[in-house]
Amino acid sequence: MNHAQVRALLDEKYRHYNQPGFITLDPISIPHQFTQRADVEISGLFAALLAWGRRPTIISKCRELLQRMDNAPHQFILQHHDDDLKRLLGFCHRTFCDTDLLYFVHWLRWYYSSHDTLEDAFLHGNTQKERLENFHTLFFSLDDAPQRTRKHVATPARGSACKRVNMYLRWMVRPDAYGVDFGLWTRLSPADLICPCDVHVERVARHLGLLERKQVDWLAAEDLTAHLRTFDPQDPVKYDFALFGLGVEGEM
Repeated sequence: MNHAQVRALLDEKYRHYNQPGFITLDPISIPHQFTQRADVEISGLFAALLAWGRRPTIISKCRELLQRMDNAPHQFILQHHDDDLKRLLGFCHRTFCDTDLLYFVHWLRWYYSSHDTLEDAFLHGNTQKERLENFHTLFFSLDDAPQRTRKHVATPARGSACKRVNMYLRWMVRPDAYGVDFGLWTRLSPADLICPCDVHVERVARHLGLLERKQVDWLAAEDLTAHLRTFDPQDPVKYDFALFGLGVEGEM
């Protein structure tokens, strides 16, 4: 396919997959349960960072986690007592377990005690790479941050493609007329976002000639996004819907 044909395909599939029917089967369904900004941010952060493995399992584990927080994550984060934390013990998804969860809750309480929105945590830096690196530093800035928990929040400083963090930012930043992404955050530009690179996106991107780098790392995510910007410089990560959809549905 030439450049124009690839763009036409991705535009078609973006329109096909970016619609409300996409929400139900995707982890983005978790923050869509809420209407208050902070609840959307917190539940979305957990849903994105727990997005490993099969989507039904991810959704089920996120629902379990939120039930342990009385389905009121912001209130739980700010108002819980030590005894309330016992409800979180025993939670585990893949390698993310209660030790990690307790630190997340501790950090979120510390953060929301002085900030109204998580957007503030992603604004420090001149490039998206710097912003994600600075968020990682901030997240693990508390004295009792467990070493084991660091693997659950990726950073470009370690070469990671940061798939889950980039997906979370897509959810929060992209204004979406079709109602899938939230567009809650307006101080970050959709033009600066980096495309999430999972196995489906990677496979389809390679097939279409949009990704040549062998290693799926931060440079690969930047390279893929640079190709996508040639199709839409203002909203390149909208094509995540097309690449992911083509891959997960086995169309390519």
